[in-house]
Formats: sequence, structure tokens, C-alpha cells
Amino acid sequence: MTQKSDGMNYAPQGKPNPVVKAGEFIFAASHLEHGHIYGQCNGLLEAGAELKWVYDPDSRKVDAFRQKFPQARVARSFDEILADPAVRLVAAAAVPCDRGPLGLRVMAAGKDYFTDKTPFTSLTQLDDAKAAIARTGQKYMVYYSERLHVESAMFATDLVAGGAIGRVVQVIGLGPHRLSKASRPAWFFEKAKIGGILCDIGSHQFEQFLTYTGATDATVTQAAVGNFGNPDKPEFEDFGEASLLGDNGASNYIRVDWFTPAGLSTWGDGRTVILGTKGYIELRKYVDVGREKTGDNVYIVDDQGERHLNVSGQVGFPFFGQLILDCLNRTEKAMTQAHVFKAAELCLRAQLAARKIA
Repeated sequence: MTQKSDGMNYAPQGKPNPVVKAGEFIFAASHLEHGHIYGQCNGLLEAGAELKWVYDPDSRKVDAFRQKFPQARVARSFDEILADPAVRLVAAAAVPCDRGPLGLRVMAAGKDYFTDKTPFTSLTQLDDAKAAIARTGQKYMVYYSERLHVESAMFATDLVAGGAIGRVVQVIGLGPHRLSKASRPAWFFEKAKIGGILCDIGSHQFEQFLTYTGATDATVTQAAVGNFGNPDKPEFEDFGEASLLGDNGASNYIRVDWFTPAGLSTWGDGRTVILGTKGYIELRKYVDVGREKTGDNVYIVDDQGERHLNVSGQVGFPFFGQLILDCLNRTEKAMTQAHVFKAAELCLRAQLAARKIA
């Protein structure tokens, strides 16, 4: 499942770094519609969590999952997982339009919820989740994997927080993906089910903007979507772009697309450029085109000079351990709920504001 050419099933693996003892934090996996569930589970297991259950209506998905995680017991229904008092968190990667309603069921059962991105396909779902959190006190966490499960992006998080490039004034996020059209499920091409390209992969980019700039809110200044290469899928968007202006004056431009050519060695040439008042950082997350096929390349330019660092294997994925401890201690060190929901809100608002350009 670490197949680098296939983004749908790209599941990073790190080094075990348990934050809890065996049996201290038990979770379940359900609704295995997207391969990101493997990355979600890898991260939790490496941080010391114990996977007790798996559920999906499709037995083939469950069989494939148990080849990777044989310790997971097969639940006869989703309710069997919700009824187990030992389960503290449910990790899920449902069809995007179902992620919000599923989270409501999980939180109503007194468990925390960890969903794949995008977490919602409508602002109504977001409002429903906010109300459920106020009612239950549970967590609605999101797998924004293009930062949380990328060592170069986590390295940059610490660099920026430490003031390495001064005040961040702009973030440019490029999120190209390989379409792998023949292997995609039918829902992937239905707008009502996936929410649109800015709602889907755009959610990663807006989360990174909030993180690197420290903005707590933003307005969408322009957004556009198009279908340039897939006329047989009229509801599908294969290109999207948007600009934001943060409440602290920082700006953001993102471009997301499904045009990764077959010749690229990985599923997408994801890049982030972070401009500060005292320097800038470029992340070449998955490949350094034409130079080396390893990912996690960090380029830093400041008053001291130019540096290239490869941080693969050096940073790890601290989010997952922090998430486990947050669930146990009811803290917000991995990511605040407000941050999770603001990133979700921005991708929804950008999608709603987008004009069609093709």
C-alpha cells in the first residue's frame, strides 16, 4: 500500500514511536472507500494504538484490509463497533458525501472520529458537525495527509513556527494528482458525492495555508474549476485554482489538478512555496523532477545562503501520537477543532465561489 505511483493507495509508513502502552488506546476502521484508510491506520498503529475492528459493507474491501491488518476483527455491522465501549476512536474513509453524517453517528456513540479528507461536501454538514461537538464533547479530526503524513511538510511546520523565514506573507500550494481513471469508483466522478476538486484535494492546500501563515480565517478572492480532459465525465472537475486572503494579511494561491503524466515516477509532483519576510522555503514533497526520485526535499533561502535538505526518515509523523494523547487527555495539541473546521469551510466556500472556465 506504499505504492508511490498511485496516490489513491499511497499510505506512508514511518518508524514505530508509541505514545501509549499496549491496549491503552483502541480504535476501529470502517468504510474503506478510499485507500487513505491504510495511511490513517498506519499512523495510529505506529503511535501505539491498537486496531480492534474493521467494518465495510463490501467483504472484498474487508478481506484486502485484513491482509494488511490481520489483527482487525470483522464487525458484523457498524453498530457493533459503536456499541463496543473499548473503542475510543473510529477511523473512516467513506464516500465524501457520507463522511459528515457518519461522524455524527460516531460522536453520538461517545467516540472520537478521524475521517479522511475532505470531511464534508456541504456547509450544512459542517454546521451539523459543529452542533454535534457542542452536544457530545467528542472530536472530529481530519486526515489532511499532504501535511500530516509528509515529513518535509512537518519539517517546514516547525521551521516556520520557529521564525526561520520571518513572518509568512504568502503560500503557494500545487497539488497535482494522477487520475488512474480506470481504477476509480463511480462516485469519484459524481459532483454531489465528491464535492468538486477544490472541496476534495483543495482541502489539503487550505489546511497548509492556515498552518504556515497562522491565519485563523480567510476570504476567497477568486476561484475557478474546469473539465479540460474528461468530456466523458461531465460532472468531473480535473482542474481547480483559488486565491485566499487571510485575516492576518497573508495571501494564498492554490492549483490542484488530475493531469499527472504517466512518465512521472510518483503520483503527483506536490510542491509548496512559503514566502516570509526573511527568506523562503520550497517543498518538493514526493519527487525532485529530473534530479532524484526521493521525496521530502526542502529548499531554504535566507540571508545566510541557499540550502537543500532531504529530511526523509528524519522527522517522523508526530501528529498521530499527539492525536492519541489528545483523545485521552481531551487536549488540542495535534490540531485544534477550530483549525480542522476552518480548513474544511474554506474548501467548501472556494468550491461554491468557483466559476467554470472549461
